[in-house]
Amino acid sequence: MTALPLLPPLHRKLGLGLAALVLLLDQLTKYIVTVPLQLESRGDEGLPLLPIFALRWVENRGISMGFLHASTDTARWLLVAMTAAISAFVLVWMWRERSRQDVMALGLVLGGALGNIIDRVRLGFVVDFADLHFGEWRPFLIFNLADAAITIGVLILLARALLLREKDANSESHNHA
Repeated sequence: MTALPLLPPLHRKLGLGLAALVLLLDQLTKYIVTVPLQLESRGDEGLPLLPIFALRWVENRGISMGFLHASTDTARWLLVAMTAAISAFVLVWMWRERSRQDVMALGLVLGGALGNIIDRVRLGFVVDFADLHFGEWRPFLIFNLADAAITIGVLILLARALLLREKDANSESHNHA
């Protein structure tokens, strides 16, 4: 049995630190919209901040784009278990990853996932509130900071995987020419 390759300690600390920062900022923004701003009591209008951005209260009982809507306690806890398992996988991946950029992207994903898990455990739903819109057109569902961090982290991982694969394929074809 071979030993697990360990991430250089600085990379690991950066990734875990970023995850902790995302988690802290996510929970802070959710506290602000929930308690001081009392967004839940503002109705459908919410709190317009800019012509294209408003704060609106949404209790998200599903996952991304409304999939896997948890309408019962059993479904809620299954969703918590599933997202916790995914978070554990991300943590192990981050622990083994050698690329600092990938570790940082995984830190974004981990911090966001943990923020949404905390909501689901504590409240039974995830607090979403960020409404980016252009007139009636909404390019995204109403989201929160955790969702944004997860999305950005996944996009970084995908872009790096695609670009690095393309770069490796190009260098291989030049070496064989």
